[in-house]
Amino acid sequence: MDVLVCGGDGFVGQHLCADLVDRGHSVTALSRSPNPDVLPDEVETATGDVTEYESIEGAFEGKDAAVNLTALPPLHQPQPGTFHDTVCIGGAVNAAHAASEHDVGRYVEMSSLGAEMDSPIAYWRTQGLGDLVVEYSDLDWVVLRPSFIFGEGSETIEFIKQYTTPYVTVLPEGGEEPTFQPIWVEDVATITAEALEDDKHIGNVYDFGGPEVLTFGEVTRMLYRAEGKSVKIFSVPMEFAKIGLRMLDPITAIPLGLDQARALEMSNVTDHNDIDAFGIDESDLFSLSAYLEQGRPLRE
Repeated sequence: MDVLVCGGDGFVGQHLCADLVDRGHSVTALSRSPNPDVLPDEVETATGDVTEYESIEGAFEGKDAAVNLTALPPLHQPQPGTFHDTVCIGGAVNAAHAASEHDVGRYVEMSSLGAEMDSPIAYWRTQGLGDLVVEYSDLDWVVLRPSFIFGEGSETIEFIKQYTTPYVTVLPEGGEEPTFQPIWVEDVATITAEALEDDKHIGNVYDFGGPEVLTFGEVTRMLYRAEGKSVKIFSVPMEFAKIGLRMLDPITAIPLGLDQARALEMSNVTDHNDIDAFGIDESDLFSLSAYLEQGRPLRE
């Protein structure tokens, strides 16, 4: 297949493009400022912004399949001039419309676990609305909703390291409640490639995560333990934390606000892990604890 990957040089896109090349597909990575250095030599690049239809429309010409990976980071406030609405909703509208106009045969929308149109959190609310755009399109679509994705360059791990400290740190109350079901980026790439290749996935929404269900506190301890450091966690009542974050919320230079506090209150864990739809068992997945202990998997 000739596949277009929107956001192809991003965190997930780099791994997906490499996986698709290994499977024998022709791949084009689309982004606002393509970086060919992070992609296999076989991958072509195209320049475009999913929030601007005219800039991306031509890239869909002649493509057999497309994947939309574009989104803003969920755990940081958007930078000035960028909005979840324009990227998650507008981007989904533009990419799906371009795919439909050019008769793209398969379309995969990368969403996230917890994406619901009535979510109190902007990231998940706009992703939920973006999913609906795709689901009501005339495309042969698949929507993938993973829990937090880890690997080199993981936004979640960077966020935890930025806002915690070794030895002693403070977390909002609720940091010891189940929050994450982290899944390795290369496992996500494998599932995405399978969603593109197998017709049985058309018209399905899949919620999935990794083999471990972890709290924010547990992930924090694991990260520092991997560096040979300990950490003692003190909890601050969530209401007190929200008072402080409400004061910081308007300051865009500080990428932590009320949405990030709300994110810590929600459980990003599957009711049923849909990886079984891809013939995968949780024991087949690479865990965060193993990743931190050995860096990368010692398996093919």
